[in-house]
Amino acid sequence: MATQTIVVAEDDPAIRELLTHHLERDGFSVLGVADGHAALRRARGAADLLVLDVGLPGVDGYDVVRTLRREDRTVPIVVLTARNEEVDRVLGFELGADDYISKPFCPREVVARVKSILRRSGRAVPQAGTLLRFGRLEIDSAAREARVDGVDVRLKPREFALLMELAGNAGIALSRDWLLQRVWGFDFCGDERTIDVHVHRLRAKIEEPWQLPPLVRTVHGFGYKFVRG
Repeated sequence: MATQTIVVAEDDPAIRELLTHHLERDGFSVLGVADGHAALRRARGAADLLVLDVGLPGVDGYDVVRTLRREDRTVPIVVLTARNEEVDRVLGFELGADDYISKPFCPREVVARVKSILRRSGRAVPQAGTLLRFGRLEIDSAAREARVDGVDVRLKPREFALLMELAGNAGIALSRDWLLQRVWGFDFCGDERTIDVHVHRLRAKIEEPWQLPPLVRTVHGFGYKFVRG
Protein backbone atom coordinates (compact mmCIF):
# COMPACT_ATOMS: atom_id res chain seq x y z
CA MET A 1 0.00 0.00 0.00
CA ALA A 2 1.34 3.46 -0.96
CA THR A 3 2.11 5.93 1.79
CA GLN A 4 -0.75 8.35 2.40
CA THR A 5 -0.01 12.06 2.15
CA ILE A 6 -1.41 14.37 4.82
CA VAL A 7 -1.39 18.13 4.31
CA VAL A 8 -1.09 20.03 7.60
CA ALA A 9 -2.20 23.66 7.12
CA GLU A 10 -1.28 25.51 10.32
CA ASP A 11 0.38 28.92 10.66
CA ASP A 12 1.79 28.18 14.12
CA PRO A 13 5.14 26.47 13.38
CA ALA A 14 5.26 24.71 16.75
CA ILE A 15 1.85 23.09 16.25
CA ARG A 16 2.65 22.28 12.61
CA GLU A 17 5.91 20.59 13.59
CA LEU A 18 4.26 18.70 16.44
CA LEU A 19 1.56 17.27 14.17
CA THR A 20 4.10 16.50 11.47
CA HIS A 21 6.22 14.55 13.94
CA HIS A 22 3.33 12.41 15.19
CA LEU A 23 1.88 11.75 11.73
CA GLU A 24 5.27 10.81 10.25
CA ARG A 25 5.93 8.53 13.21
CA ASP A 26 2.79 6.61 12.22
CA GLY A 27 3.97 6.20 8.64
CA PHE A 28 2.31 9.13 6.87
CA SER A 29 3.99 11.49 4.43
CA VAL A 30 3.34 15.06 5.60
CA LEU A 31 3.31 18.35 3.69
CA GLY A 32 3.22 21.38 5.99
CA VAL A 33 1.89 24.75 4.82
CA ALA A 34 1.30 28.03 6.66
CA ASP A 35 -1.46 29.86 4.74
CA GLY A 36 -4.80 29.25 3.06
CA HIS A 37 -3.58 29.69 -0.51
CA ALA A 38 -0.92 26.99 -0.04
CA ALA A 39 -3.51 24.75 1.63
CA LEU A 40 -5.73 25.00 -1.44
CA ARG A 41 -2.88 24.22 -3.82
CA ARG A 42 -1.79 21.17 -1.84
CA ALA A 43 -5.32 19.88 -1.27
CA ARG A 44 -5.97 20.06 -5.02
CA GLY A 45 -2.95 17.86 -5.60
CA ALA A 46 -2.14 14.40 -4.27
CA ALA A 47 -3.37 14.93 -0.70
CA ASP A 48 -5.18 12.02 0.94
CA LEU A 49 -6.38 14.20 3.83
CA LEU A 50 -6.16 17.85 4.90
CA VAL A 51 -5.64 18.91 8.54
CA LEU A 52 -6.76 22.53 8.42
CA ASP A 53 -6.49 25.35 10.95
CA VAL A 54 -9.41 27.78 10.79
CA GLY A 55 -7.33 30.93 11.46
CA LEU A 56 -5.01 30.78 8.45
CA PRO A 57 -3.68 33.96 6.84
CA GLY A 58 -4.62 34.72 3.25
CA VAL A 59 -7.70 32.49 3.05
CA ASP A 60 -9.23 31.29 6.31
CA GLY A 61 -9.95 27.64 6.94
CA TYR A 62 -13.70 27.83 6.44
CA ASP A 63 -13.20 29.45 3.02
CA VAL A 64 -10.74 26.70 2.13
CA VAL A 65 -13.37 24.06 2.98
CA ARG A 66 -16.05 25.99 1.10
CA THR A 67 -13.87 26.34 -2.01
CA LEU A 68 -12.80 22.69 -2.11
CA ARG A 69 -16.35 21.41 -1.72
CA ARG A 70 -17.63 23.86 -4.33
CA GLU A 71 -15.08 22.32 -6.69
CA ASP A 72 -16.46 18.86 -5.82
CA ARG A 73 -13.14 17.77 -4.33
CA THR A 74 -13.63 14.87 -1.94
CA VAL A 75 -10.39 15.06 0.03
CA PRO A 76 -11.28 14.45 3.71
CA ILE A 77 -10.82 17.53 5.92
CA VAL A 78 -10.12 17.74 9.65
CA VAL A 79 -10.66 21.28 10.96
CA LEU A 80 -8.54 22.62 13.84
CA THR A 81 -9.72 25.65 15.77
CA ALA A 82 -9.31 27.49 19.04
CA ARG A 83 -13.04 28.21 18.96
CA ASN A 84 -15.28 25.87 20.92
CA GLU A 85 -18.74 27.25 20.19
CA GLU A 86 -21.36 24.84 18.88
CA VAL A 87 -22.19 27.22 16.02
CA ASP A 88 -18.58 27.01 14.78
CA ARG A 89 -18.66 23.22 14.85
CA VAL A 90 -21.97 23.10 13.00
CA LEU A 91 -20.67 25.55 10.39
CA GLY A 92 -17.61 23.41 9.77
CA PHE A 93 -19.69 20.29 9.23
CA GLU A 94 -22.24 22.11 7.08
CA LEU A 95 -19.48 23.38 4.80
CA GLY A 96 -18.24 19.84 4.32
CA ALA A 97 -15.57 19.16 6.96
CA ASP A 98 -15.28 15.54 8.06
CA ASP A 99 -14.18 16.24 11.62
CA TYR A 100 -13.63 19.15 14.02
CA ILE A 101 -10.98 19.33 16.75
CA SER A 102 -10.76 22.12 19.32
CA LYS A 103 -7.42 23.41 20.61
CA PRO A 104 -5.66 22.48 22.79
CA PHE A 105 -5.66 18.88 21.61
CA CYS A 106 -3.72 15.66 22.10
CA PRO A 107 -1.58 14.94 18.99
CA ARG A 108 -2.20 11.21 19.35
CA GLU A 109 -5.93 11.84 19.19
CA VAL A 110 -5.49 13.84 15.97
CA VAL A 111 -3.58 10.88 14.49
CA ALA A 112 -6.35 8.52 15.61
CA ARG A 113 -9.00 10.68 13.98
CA VAL A 114 -6.98 10.91 10.76
CA LYS A 115 -6.71 7.12 10.64
CA SER A 116 -10.41 6.68 11.36
CA ILE A 117 -11.47 9.10 8.62
CA LEU A 118 -9.09 7.56 6.08
CA ARG A 119 -10.42 4.14 6.95
CA ARG A 120 -14.03 5.28 6.58
CA SER A 121 -13.28 6.95 3.24
CA GLY A 122 -11.65 3.79 1.88
CA ARG A 123 -8.23 5.46 1.63
CA ALA A 124 -6.57 3.43 4.36
CA VAL A 125 -6.59 0.05 6.07
CA PRO A 126 -8.30 -1.58 7.83
CA GLN A 127 -11.03 -1.44 5.18
CA ALA A 128 -14.36 -3.26 5.09
CA GLY A 129 -13.73 -6.97 5.06
CA THR A 130 -10.62 -6.80 7.22
CA LEU A 131 -10.11 -9.40 9.92
CA LEU A 132 -8.36 -8.00 13.00
CA ARG A 133 -6.73 -10.55 15.31
CA PHE A 134 -5.68 -10.01 18.91
CA GLY A 135 -4.71 -13.39 20.37
CA ARG A 136 -7.90 -15.42 20.84
CA LEU A 137 -10.08 -12.50 19.76
CA GLU A 138 -10.81 -11.77 16.10
CA ILE A 139 -12.93 -8.93 14.78
CA ASP A 140 -14.52 -9.52 11.37
CA SER A 141 -15.73 -6.23 9.90
CA ALA A 142 -17.41 -7.91 6.91
CA ALA A 143 -19.45 -10.32 9.03
CA ARG A 144 -19.88 -7.70 11.78
CA GLU A 145 -18.79 -10.29 14.32
CA ALA A 146 -16.38 -10.39 17.23
CA ARG A 147 -15.28 -13.96 17.89
CA VAL A 148 -13.35 -15.57 20.74
CA ASP A 149 -11.95 -19.01 19.91
CA GLY A 150 -14.12 -18.89 16.78
CA VAL A 151 -17.37 -18.29 18.70
CA ASP A 152 -19.40 -15.14 17.99
CA VAL A 153 -19.91 -13.19 21.23
CA ARG A 154 -23.01 -11.56 19.69
CA LEU A 155 -22.37 -7.85 20.13
CA LYS A 156 -25.11 -5.33 19.49
CA PRO A 157 -24.47 -2.95 16.54
CA ARG A 158 -23.33 -0.02 18.71
CA GLU A 159 -21.11 -2.29 20.80
CA PHE A 160 -19.48 -3.64 17.66
CA ALA A 161 -18.94 -0.13 16.25
CA LEU A 162 -17.31 0.94 19.51
CA LEU A 163 -15.06 -2.13 19.50
CA MET A 164 -14.02 -1.43 15.89
CA GLU A 165 -13.08 2.16 16.73
CA LEU A 166 -11.01 1.08 19.71
CA ALA A 167 -9.36 -1.94 18.06
CA GLY A 168 -8.75 -0.06 14.81
CA ASN A 169 -6.68 2.43 16.82
CA ALA A 170 -5.00 -0.14 19.10
CA GLY A 171 -2.48 1.42 21.45
CA ILE A 172 -3.88 4.95 21.12
CA ALA A 173 -5.79 6.57 23.99
CA LEU A 174 -9.13 7.87 22.70
CA SER A 175 -11.16 10.42 24.61
CA ARG A 176 -14.78 9.81 25.56
CA ASP A 177 -15.82 12.87 23.55
CA TRP A 178 -14.08 11.56 20.43
CA LEU A 179 -15.68 8.12 20.79
CA LEU A 180 -19.10 9.76 21.14
CA GLN A 181 -18.54 11.73 17.95
CA ARG A 182 -17.21 8.81 15.90
CA VAL A 183 -19.60 6.09 17.08
CA TRP A 184 -22.76 8.01 17.96
CA GLY A 185 -22.34 11.08 15.74
CA PHE A 186 -21.48 14.70 16.50
CA ASP A 187 -25.14 15.61 17.09
CA PHE A 188 -25.65 12.95 19.78
CA CYS A 189 -27.43 14.52 22.75
CA GLY A 190 -26.35 12.06 25.44
CA ASP A 191 -23.40 12.33 27.81
CA GLU A 192 -20.04 10.65 28.26
CA ARG A 193 -21.44 8.05 30.66
CA THR A 194 -22.86 6.36 27.56
CA ILE A 195 -19.30 5.35 26.64
CA ASP A 196 -18.65 3.93 30.12
CA VAL A 197 -21.82 1.80 29.97
CA HIS A 198 -20.95 0.36 26.55
CA VAL A 199 -17.33 -0.35 27.54
CA HIS A 200 -18.64 -2.20 30.60
CA ARG A 201 -20.85 -4.31 28.31
CA LEU A 202 -17.93 -5.04 25.97
CA ARG A 203 -15.83 -6.23 28.89
CA ALA A 204 -18.69 -8.37 30.19
CA LYS A 205 -19.11 -10.08 26.81
CA ILE A 206 -15.50 -10.39 25.65
CA GLU A 207 -13.14 -10.43 28.61
CA GLU A 208 -14.89 -11.88 31.62
CA PRO A 209 -16.69 -15.01 30.28
CA TRP A 210 -13.63 -16.09 28.28
CA GLN A 211 -11.03 -15.19 30.92
CA LEU A 212 -9.18 -12.98 28.46
CA PRO A 213 -6.67 -10.42 29.74
CA PRO A 214 -7.94 -6.81 29.80
CA LEU A 215 -8.22 -5.54 26.23
CA VAL A 216 -10.01 -2.22 26.83
CA ARG A 217 -8.20 -0.20 29.47
CA THR A 218 -9.43 2.95 31.18
CA VAL A 219 -7.31 6.08 30.75
CA HIS A 220 -8.40 7.89 33.89
CA GLY A 221 -9.85 11.35 33.34
CA PHE A 222 -9.69 10.93 29.56
CA GLY A 223 -11.14 7.84 27.91
CA TYR A 224 -10.13 4.35 26.83
CA LYS A 225 -7.37 2.48 25.03
CA PHE A 226 -7.43 -0.91 23.30
CA VAL A 227 -4.35 -2.97 24.09
CA ARG A 228 -3.10 -5.97 22.16
CA GLY A 229 -2.93 -8.26 25.16
